Amino acid sequence: MDIILPNAWRPRAYQRRLWHFLEQDGPRRAVAVWHRRAGKDEVCLHWAACAAMCRTGNYWHMLPEAAQARKAIWEAVNPHTGRRRIDEAFPPAIRQATRDDDMRIKFVNGATWQLVGSDNFNSLVGAPPTGLVFSEYALANPRAWDYLRPILAENGGSAVFMFTPRGRNHAWRLHELVRGNPNWFAETLTVEDTGAIAPEVIAEERASGMSEDMIRQEYFCSFDAALPGAYYGKLLQQAEREGRVGRVPWSPELPTHTAWDLGIGDSTAIWFCQATGQEVRLIDYYENFGVGLDHYAKVLRERPYVYGEHILPHDAQVADLSTGRSRLQTLAGLGITGRVLPREPNIEDGINAVRNLLPRCWFDAGKCARGLEALRQYRCDYDPERDIYSARPRHDWTSHAADAFRYLARGLPDPRPLPERRERYAPPLTGAGTWMSA
Repeated sequence: MDIILPNAWRPRAYQRRLWHFLEQDGPRRAVAVWHRRAGKDEVCLHWAACAAMCRTGNYWHMLPEAAQARKAIWEAVNPHTGRRRIDEAFPPAIRQATRDDDMRIKFVNGATWQLVGSDNFNSLVGAPPTGLVFSEYALANPRAWDYLRPILAENGGSAVFMFTPRGRNHAWRLHELVRGNPNWFAETLTVEDTGAIAPEVIAEERASGMSEDMIRQEYFCSFDAALPGAYYGKLLQQAEREGRVGRVPWSPELPTHTAWDLGIGDSTAIWFCQATGQEVRLIDYYENFGVGLDHYAKVLRERPYVYGEHILPHDAQVADLSTGRSRLQTLAGLGITGRVLPREPNIEDGINAVRNLLPRCWFDAGKCARGLEALRQYRCDYDPERDIYSARPRHDWTSHAADAFRYLARGLPDPRPLPERRERYAPPLTGAGTWMSA
């Protein structure tokens, strides 16, 4: 039986520029900044179906989290047709097998399409992708693209980045970088460009309590609107306005202190800072995964810093069942003597300690780029439909840098007088340690 692709679908008028670009032969690179409900995933699903039939390979549709991918794409139903989105884009005639457990479809020509999450990109096994879609890239782990781009460069694959803005983060930087590049497609579409959302719908959203920041972000693609639910976004914007994010040179005469978040089967994050007077200078940041503590000890040795104190989380002194040694002991054997913080009574106190610390911080924008990105996006979940926030931070790629910075805030005493500290925020946790010079 003959079948025409895309299956019973045609791009809307404002989607055609992107669609025609993706239809061309050869590797494609596209960045599309489209407003909410502009049909971002719809375009990419139908493109993947066509691309897979033209070139046998593996195609990944990547969302920030695998669980989110299942809900938003795999199980999603088109309200206009009552059919699942994946069934509309990938009709039975082109399928050989459909696996629900790993959200994977194998086509009759041997190509595959799979939903994956950028939260676990490093654990994905099997053949690498030929075509890659980053859906909601503004919320994705930016290391995923760094990890996958050499693969696509080697195999001549294509990559599409679709998102609605979430501040001036890695997605904004990518968009700015490729604008004007003839080898890339770059486009921003607001509701004024598409006409897909009527003005009265936006007026109703505003009347029902949606903030102007959210309206500018979701419907008018503003990169300057605050990220909903972000804990430190406004404080970091203030730091940028005050010139405290830029080049922060290392001072050899000052000890360099570190604060760690120790991952088990996960990323380990380390902040490097120097303190002088009321200034806290974040001069460096390092994060990695899948390596042992000896790797991080080597990273510290290779830097020119003279170390003061190493601040570690409370679980650093918990013994490993397989070795009987704690990570504190292992680090000590590698020449790193750390101070272990007491367990946090609650995470809100630690977040508040960070808020107290940030107005005194200076960040090296280059060396701390990934850590800064994580702090900007560290947030609790926000439900725009119900306009409510969750009670606790979401655990994702931003958590490691944010946790390590929280330990830094708890381990560093605040030199300001107590009344000044109470002026805007609650006081930091009691029992915070003191700096120990090398």
